[in-house]
Amino acid sequence: FSESKKNVFGVAPGPYGDLIKQAVKPGLEKKGYKVELKEFSDYVQPNLALANKSINANAFQHSVYLEKFSADKGLKLSSLITIPTASLGVYSKKFKSLSEIKDGSSVTIANDPTNLARALKYLETLGLIKIKSDIDPTKASEKDVAENPKKLKIQPIEAAQLPRSIESADFSLVNGNYAISAGIWSTAIHRETLIEGHINLIAVRTEDIDKQFAKDIKDVVLSNEFLDVVNDPKNIFKDFQKPEWLLKK
Repeated sequence: FSESKKNVFGVAPGPYGDLIKQAVKPGLEKKGYKVELKEFSDYVQPNLALANKSINANAFQHSVYLEKFSADKGLKLSSLITIPTASLGVYSKKFKSLSEIKDGSSVTIANDPTNLARALKYLETLGLIKIKSDIDPTKASEKDVAENPKKLKIQPIEAAQLPRSIESADFSLVNGNYAISAGIWSTAIHRETLIEGHINLIAVRTEDIDKQFAKDIKDVVLSNEFLDVVNDPKNIFKDFQKPEWLLKK
């Protein structure tokens, strides 16, 4: 790209922007890059912006979403490296544990398809529902529920509104970034264990994967300085689920 020493990162609001700002930006600046963060309020624009070259990398999504979105839109984007990820959590003012969830309880989940699919899968792992086997993470809806023995009232709403919905719903599955922004992260009564395909990543254009700037981003993420920021007890990142490669360090 023309300004070879400028790196524009696309991020969603919240902790991933902070992770890039605190743990990646300083390392890239040491390598002589000018790093700019561009915030997007949805999960569609950051990949379109990456494809049309208005940004050079993004950090907001997992590989399941990246692959499906790229295939659907005909984009050539690739995962560069996985990063620590804030998992979905169960939050409630009414229940102190999962065993207290009653028949007919209302639950709010994110309404954007990729997070909705993830929330339904999480409810399934908790033994609360069964979902159809052919669920599409880019088009999922509550119609993908095959069995709902507790007759849960599943209410999809804007992901950003989930923390507020805890006041009215019996429980809510709140995305990690929004739980952190709302100051409720530590109050989860349960947190999902992310499978590797749901660990967030830094994405670049496939044509750039071997370019120097991409190698430099990867080097910074693999550095001890990055690890120090992630493990700092003062940082929220210490509670994030770490990708496989980081657990081996």
